[in-house]
Amino acid sequence: MFDFDFNKDYILEDERVKLSPLQIDNVSDLLEIANEPDIWNYSFIKGNGEKKLRNYIAGAINQRHNQKEYPFIVFDKQTNQYAGCTRYCEISPNIQSIRLGYTWYGERFRGTGLNKHCKYLLFQFAFEKMGAERIGLAAYSENLRSIAAMESVGCKKEGVFRGIFPSLDGKGRTDAVLLSILKPEWEKHVKHVLRGKLT
Repeated sequence: MFDFDFNKDYILEDERVKLSPLQIDNVSDLLEIANEPDIWNYSFIKGNGEKKLRNYIAGAINQRHNQKEYPFIVFDKQTNQYAGCTRYCEISPNIQSIRLGYTWYGERFRGTGLNKHCKYLLFQFAFEKMGAERIGLAAYSENLRSIAAMESVGCKKEGVFRGIFPSLDGKGRTDAVLLSILKPEWEKHVKHVLRGKLT
């Protein structure tokens, strides 16, 4: 049974990271990171600059109100700083499926283990509390860093959406690589392997 209430303020946390519902007031918390030059390279919705970031966050919150997405702000307890954003999206209760997406972290938080903690909490909540049977993820085919990060937390490649995005240089189209984790995979091995990587 799929159990998720968009009106609840879910907080996911462990000793390293805290994920809280994204609020419009978080513009000031994220503006410095949002202005880093490479943050939006693989996003067709940009959030650089205060106006764009405010629109980005307002749009994410609106998707929550429409019961389509649930965005989080990520707080790194190790540095006592906000690190970025992530969200559940394409939430489909009828088929017990969701997608994780719109994930971005400041440069100083990448490669620190923070992403693994975030993914562990998001996977655990989705499979063990929400009742999801499948979590999908995707990335631009050129975004090798993101694809590698998803594979490192147990995601499996499952296919390609051909020509789904405008290309980064504005000429033609580019592909998206699709990945996923299924509930039996989480229960049998992914959970235990990923937990072992949390340092």
